[in-house]
Amino acid sequence: MNPSKPKALLRSLLVSYLVSGILLLVLSLILYRLKLKETQVNTAVYVIYLLACLTGGLLAGKALISRRFFWGLLSGLLYFAVLAAVSWLLRRGTAGATSMEQTTAVLACCAAGGIIGGIMS
Repeated sequence: MNPSKPKALLRSLLVSYLVSGILLLVLSLILYRLKLKETQVNTAVYVIYLLACLTGGLLAGKALISRRFFWGLLSGLLYFAVLAAVSWLLRRGTAGATSMEQTTAVLACCAAGGIIGGIMS
């Protein structure tokens, strides 16, 4: 029996954030040990977003069998929406805002990861 669409998307989103958390923890340990440059860390974070959304898209596509491309994309976009909302809430009182280029790059990584995961499922 297939799970309902919201339940499957929620499950894929939760797993995406779990994967993201684990990979960011590993990155922080690597950063502590190797003293990576800022550009290397930024690239690694984008790769982590891509992998997390790929995992979510894969799970959403497997659970929702039809229109996997769409469900993978939606999973990636929901990941981005939650990430953007939390970032906005945390930065609301500070002066440092992310640039439009960074936001667009993160959106592209999340959407691409979800789409690829949906296609691979």
